[in-house]
Amino acid sequence: MTARKTVLITGAGSGIGRALALQAATLGFDLILSGRTKSTLDETAGMIKNVAIKVIPADVTSPQGRADIVSAVGGKLDILINNAGTLSVGKIADITDVQINQMVATNFTAPMALTRDLLPALTLAKGRIVNIGSVFGDIAYPFFATYSATKFGLRGYSDALRRELSGKGVGVTYIAPRATSSAVQTKFASLIEPMDITLDTPEVVAKQAWAAILAGKRESFPKGKERFFVKIQRLFPSLIDKPVGAQARDPKVLDAVSSK
Repeated sequence: MTARKTVLITGAGSGIGRALALQAATLGFDLILSGRTKSTLDETAGMIKNVAIKVIPADVTSPQGRADIVSAVGGKLDILINNAGTLSVGKIADITDVQINQMVATNFTAPMALTRDLLPALTLAKGRIVNIGSVFGDIAYPFFATYSATKFGLRGYSDALRRELSGKGVGVTYIAPRATSSAVQTKFASLIEPMDITLDTPEVVAKQAWAAILAGKRESFPKGKERFFVKIQRLFPSLIDKPVGAQARDPKVLDAVSSK
């Protein structure tokens, strides 16, 4: 009898994290669900049947929170999905130290630290590390500067990690969704129309992510124009500067940022 595999998902209480968990259950994975709020994790767990579930309320940005997660995992883990994230939007001059620190700690430092702490369990299972990034981790967007920086960093970390672990049987997949219709959407709702931002549902993101994970892909981008723009950004970044810079100067966009 083949042993069931286990996936740990951070930020599993809502949005993409919840959708990833629901999809994982349909694929037959046992689940470890982590997040800051027990009530929302319990809601996610309540939507899932026929698989084993552990709910671990923990702040992944704190050493104690990560220690609680590692303890719950035990000695072996098949898939780690670093999904927890946060977002603040606005002009660079208006972003506070608190907002900068929150984004760096949650989006960048925590995935690196948790991956390090769980590496023995992942190595034993010859498992896979999955980092949920963003298209903004390739195409740096005005008014999302700090957020973009954290996702650029996570993408670079994913590449370095993949190369470092290449001889140990541990895979690394970087997932780069575009903007998603979830609770975090409220933080940039006023910019969606003037910046022509395309939204995917968490369910679409989760389906595409799991397809990439199961196929062992190194990275995954959404279908559509963003994938094309990422290729241009990597080869000819100056071609992206002009249209995106024009958006940053557009009066309608500036009004939306000011009214946010």
